[in-house]
Amino acid sequence: MTEQRFQPEGFGAVIIGDELLSGKRQDRHLPKVIEMLTRRGLELDWVRYLGDDPVRLTRSFRETFATGDVVFSFGGIGGTPDDRTRQCAAEALGVPVEPHPEGLRELEAQFGPGGTPQRLRMVEFPRGARIIPNPVNRVPGFSCHHHHFVPGFPNMAWPMIEWVLDECYGHLHAVGSRTEENLVVHGVRESEMTPTLEAFTARYPGLKISCLPRWCPPDFELELGLRGPVADVQEALGALQETLSAKGWRWQQGRSRG
Repeated sequence: MTEQRFQPEGFGAVIIGDELLSGKRQDRHLPKVIEMLTRRGLELDWVRYLGDDPVRLTRSFRETFATGDVVFSFGGIGGTPDDRTRQCAAEALGVPVEPHPEGLRELEAQFGPGGTPQRLRMVEFPRGARIIPNPVNRVPGFSCHHHHFVPGFPNMAWPMIEWVLDECYGHLHAVGSRTEENLVVHGVRESEMTPTLEAFTARYPGLKISCLPRWCPPDFELELGLRGPVADVQEALGALQETLSAKGWRWQQGRSRG
């Protein structure tokens, strides 16, 4: 499944299930996919939470297939009536779903020849899909273009995503190339900080610069974040520290994160 040296515009995640939107279950995929990307020097650019409504799913996949992003989709690829991700991905691409030969071989290797219609349905993928091996029960996920569809079960989904990241996008790994630095500024309001942040945003367009206010009675504080390539972050950090000190604002170094 090794692909050409694709250069994505970004990385996204689609996390599917009515049970997440109703609060019946709590999502665990978002922090994990962030962690998996971060360990490889990559980062997540967006996430969408969607229920099982097929119209909304299909519309969303049409939108994401039209981007240049790598997208990881979690959930909805089983064989029950509420599992609609396979069909919606196929409709978004304008292709039918059909039994995948490699998927059928994986099922036979795990469960023996034959199989119930419900089980066989789980390897009906959009035409042209490639399988993602499942190390737990051999019921595979699938990839279409640079969208990768895995089950909602974390014990299956996470090693499958790890496999995709290493097998398909190893050329993008840049361990240690990005970092995040934080400064905590005391007694300064957002409105006072805004001109400084605007100047730094213009000066360092390749960085993601954030400002998180906190009310800590009787005082208040701002947590400033700088995230991006290591050299740029370190340069901006030094310049920001000098600027804050020149204004007489009290600040302290926050926790750095690679």
